[in-house]
Amino acid sequence: MRYKLLFVFCLLFSIAGTALADDYIFDYNANCNKAYQYYMSLHTAEGNAMVRREIIQHPYNLMPTYLADYDDCLLLLLNCDRREYEQRKSHMDARLQLLEQGDENSPWQRLCRAGIYLHWALVHVRLGDNFKAATLFRKSYLLIKENNEKFPSFEYNKVFLGLEETVVGTIPDNYKWIASMFGMKGNVRKGVEKLEDFINKHNSDEPLQQEAIILHTYLKFYLLSQQPVVWNFLNSSQFPTNNNLLFTFVKANIAVNYRKADATIQTLKEEEGNSEYDKFPIFQYEMASALLYKQDPTSITYFKKFLNAYKGKLFVKDAWQKMGLAYYLEHDLTQANYCMAQIINRGNAQVDADKQAMRFAEKGKWPNITLLQARLYLDGGYYKQALDKLNTVNEHSFSNISDKLEYCFRLGRACDELGSEGKALQYYQQTINMGRDHTDYYAARAALQMAFIYEHSGRQKEALERYRECLSMHNHDFQSSIDQQAKAGVNRLTVK
Repeated sequence: MRYKLLFVFCLLFSIAGTALADDYIFDYNANCNKAYQYYMSLHTAEGNAMVRREIIQHPYNLMPTYLADYDDCLLLLLNCDRREYEQRKSHMDARLQLLEQGDENSPWQRLCRAGIYLHWALVHVRLGDNFKAATLFRKSYLLIKENNEKFPSFEYNKVFLGLEETVVGTIPDNYKWIASMFGMKGNVRKGVEKLEDFINKHNSDEPLQQEAIILHTYLKFYLLSQQPVVWNFLNSSQFPTNNNLLFTFVKANIAVNYRKADATIQTLKEEEGNSEYDKFPIFQYEMASALLYKQDPTSITYFKKFLNAYKGKLFVKDAWQKMGLAYYLEHDLTQANYCMAQIINRGNAQVDADKQAMRFAEKGKWPNITLLQARLYLDGGYYKQALDKLNTVNEHSFSNISDKLEYCFRLGRACDELGSEGKALQYYQQTINMGRDHTDYYAARAALQMAFIYEHSGRQKEALERYRECLSMHNHDFQSSIDQQAKAGVNRLTVK
């Protein structure tokens, strides 16, 4: 299917050699809308068929050239397969070359080019090519900024500009000079507002609407700390997951990170029969993680499915660690130790979860089983069970500082989620006092959680102090993700 589409683009290139800019148009017609809807539900074969039909019917319409980019980038973002990347990477330049033939007086010309640069910047982030990602991100930012200056009433600018301003707004202070040098300014709240304004003014049959919804959802969840609002939206009729695998992934991914293991399992089970489901092993990883948090031993089967099918490098170490923990809970130390040994040489340590798994393997020590069970219950949203586990022990039950830190932090989290704010703040502060200089992440995360409590209750000064305290702690697990959330908090409270 992919090669048929490539053949059609070759034909289009031959036409481009004789065509003038005035010959080209950007027409988001019925064929294009169908292609976009197919791509954004991960029905890529059907999307490619609609693109091919539109190119044959209207060879001077450049909109399908842009839309075809979703086939490559969604697959690469979800599967992170370096071999697939090598086969598809030339498509970016080919599409950009075609789009540059379009009329510069059309606001779509720069917007489509900016979109392609942004798509591939995200792909390079996933593949760990951060310098290339930054270069492409800058090109996208400058193009969309120029387009916004030339066509300020062109609503579609808000989608990419909103995302990019939000991302720049989370850049740590010690790297702000880079953004300033390249003329990039960021503001988390204003960036998200641009996306929200676009969504409110457009419907689901218009270009960029589906990705605007997804981007807006993630940014509100992670950077504006509006988790309850996001979760209500994901469970509304405005976010249908039926026969839409991309929406299914978003809902399941946020659910598993919002400590709603049961919702993750239900969401994924409803789409397991989808014909495209098995093309994306990440679904097996999400299911396995949710089942582990429930302490269901069938999680092992799903981790194996993920590791056997997945060709990428991200979350591989984490999957081996989690599968090892599942065996450990079943008291199968032979298989648990085998999994621990695999962590060292499998996957990479690009993302925080894999970095933490690597540190775990290098230490070579299994955790206290009571603390592990409490942690998994908390991660899955089973707060009462977690507190019951923690109440079977006390701080003096542990001889090393790491276990003491974890015990205090987990107590804080359980109390926090069960509505005992005063106790939660007490345990969080105790965690910070003990672990401020420790490589475990508990103290930094405790400061972050305290900041969330203060911010949500309107105590902005105290929240800002805690966000900055969190950022002052270094060399701990999950450094990048914790710092990004803390930086977003500082940005929310200081940048107007």
